Amino acid sequence: MAGTTDWEERAKGLLKAELKRRGVTYNQLVEKLADIGVTEAEPNIRNKLARGKFTAVFLLQCLEAIGAKELRLDYGK
Repeated sequence: MAGTTDWEERAKGLLKAELKRRGVTYNQLVEKLADIGVTEAEPNIRNKLARGKFTAVFLLQCLEAIGAKELRLDYGK
C-alpha cells in the first residue's frame, strides 16, 4: 500500500503534467485561477507543487482554470 508521500508525489506529478501538457506556466496559472475567482500568489503555487501538499479543492480549481476536461492518471507509468 502506498504511503502518504507516494500519494503526494502522484498528485504533484499529475498536476505538473497537466500544466506542462497545456504549456501553462505558474504565472499563467495565477491569472487563470483569478479568472475563475481564485486568488493565489505564484510563490504559493510554486511551494504547493514543490511539496505536493495541496487540497483536492486546489487540484480541481487548477484543472478547471486550465480547461482540463479529462484527466490522465497514468502520467508517469
